[in-house]
Amino acid sequence: MSAIIKREISAYFSSAVGYVIMAIFFTFGGFYFYETSLVSNSANLSYTFSNLFIITIFLVPILTMRLFSEEKKQKTDQALFTSPISLFSVTASKFLSAVLMFLICMSITFFYAIAISFFTVPNWGTILGNFLGLFLLGSALISIGLFLSSITENQIVAAISGFGVGIFILLFETIAKVIPIEFISNIFSSLSFMSHYNNFTMGVINLVDIVFFISVCLIFNFLTLRVFEKKRWA
Repeated sequence: MSAIIKREISAYFSSAVGYVIMAIFFTFGGFYFYETSLVSNSANLSYTFSNLFIITIFLVPILTMRLFSEEKKQKTDQALFTSPISLFSVTASKFLSAVLMFLICMSITFFYAIAISFFTVPNWGTILGNFLGLFLLGSALISIGLFLSSITENQIVAAISGFGVGIFILLFETIAKVIPIEFISNIFSSLSFMSHYNNFTMGVINLVDIVFFISVCLIFNFLTLRVFEKKRWA
């Protein structure tokens, strides 16, 4: 697994993709931090992390688009899946490499907390909740992007599909409000990424929210695994 993770991380930085993702995340994160904390003289990072929700939604598809689609396009997926390593290990390695890259992007938010600590005593409980929420959100979206990348050999298609899913996720709460059937409306409300994420930004660490994001990770990693198990035995 470590060899695949190293190869994937290296691939991010041997091309412009890794640097572009970091630059966009750092730029928008810095802008939101400046506007919501420094300008307003506030030690509350909740608004910064709330705004990072949309940035994460649209950055993750770029992060995941090449994970499997590039392997399929270059016909290297057959060698990868006929190697001694298990399909689970391959899928997990791809997932973890993207998560690690996302953590590198997230690292900038740690410096926001340090900057605030020079002026006042920050609420570390709330800040840690924000970190955890952003990490879980990113991991869940990465698992979805990984699945989308596994069903196409075109990176652009994988990215556009990811953007489409991201827009749909953003609309969950709106859909829940306009659907007159209470049962269906409640389903969309319970599946709203934003509502689960917002709890973390307010410093509320709820087991239900943690389980929700972990469940999304498990479901879509399982689906990705099934895609390649089906191909192996086809």
